[in-house]
Amino acid sequence: MIHWRRATVRSVLSDRPGAREMEAELHAPLPRPDGAPRDGALIVRALAYTDLVGAPEPGDAVLLNVSALARRLGTGGFALVTAIPDRLPADPAPGPGHLVKDRYSPLQTMVLGVDDQESPHHTTLAEAAGIDGTPVVVADLHSALPAIIAGVRAERPEARIAYVMTDGAALPLAFSQAVAGLKEAGWLHTTVTVGQAHGGDLEAVTVHTGLLAAVHVAQADIVVVAQGPGNLGTGTPYGFSGLVVGDHLNAAALLGATPIAALRMSEADARERHLGISHHTLTAVGRVARPGCQIPVPRDPSAAEAPVTTAMDAQLPQLETAGHALVDVPTDGLLAALRESPVRLTTMGRGLDEDPVAFVASAAAGRLAAGRLRS
Repeated sequence: MIHWRRATVRSVLSDRPGAREMEAELHAPLPRPDGAPRDGALIVRALAYTDLVGAPEPGDAVLLNVSALARRLGTGGFALVTAIPDRLPADPAPGPGHLVKDRYSPLQTMVLGVDDQESPHHTTLAEAAGIDGTPVVVADLHSALPAIIAGVRAERPEARIAYVMTDGAALPLAFSQAVAGLKEAGWLHTTVTVGQAHGGDLEAVTVHTGLLAAVHVAQADIVVVAQGPGNLGTGTPYGFSGLVVGDHLNAAALLGATPIAALRMSEADARERHLGISHHTLTAVGRVARPGCQIPVPRDPSAAEAPVTTAMDAQLPQLETAGHALVDVPTDGLLAALRESPVRLTTMGRGLDEDPVAFVASAAAGRLAAGRLRS
């Protein structure tokens, strides 16, 4: 199940909160698909979650999980540091918190949850009944996050935005370069990691308590919910990690939020099931989400006859029939807002110029959320 390698750290490439990227030299080559040693260089790019394993330095011997590299995967294509055997990190300081995340994996970690009995916010979470109309934008892909925030800021730059990261993909928040950049730029106020995900400013057990914490503890005006980087899909109707978008919209509605479903769209994806509105959105929102969500529909008069608009208009009735409200959102100014993003915009290897509708659709969701804020 796991390809293990010993390696020596050669150089540190970059640091961000909770993560260090480096070059490491393997002591044995990666395997070929037939199991034989693969020819080629032994230098790999490795990633260490410093809160879990410590901060490797040049010259350190490390143990690596190289499974993704052995299978030549794009997603997760790092060697992952599992230990620095000769220089273990010090024990954490004594403190409260008994929530175990990434449970029963070799890197399970214990955190103080906002809803934990030991938390100073426990009473707030125990007594909170809902979030009283707060706009909650739910997206399939992590790459939608900076685009949604750009759309919010195009209308309400002062809005406090919280990101609730679910556990459908990457579990450590530190994996996200986008989150680190958005936080550094002041575009993102608070992060909340829920389920098995960990590393946020606040930790919570469920999406429900994550939403409550975002509003009642972090005082967020708008909440964005999405999985971390590295979504999983199988090409089957229900076999994709983004299916839980429907469940997360239901959680937001249960708590009295204004649930907004960001459309996953593309005009450049080679896979027909993702052209126009992705089948992921049509399934998760059209079949799993309960009726009553708001669907921001990006409207650009200059693209009224474009193939992607024609495809979108043919697909929208599936969402309307499911009982959701279609809301036309003008896209004027959104491309300019997206170009101001402090982090690189990329989805499935495509940038803003290669697949603009993918980001404009997400920005339209942010614009709609900003318009639902109370004055």
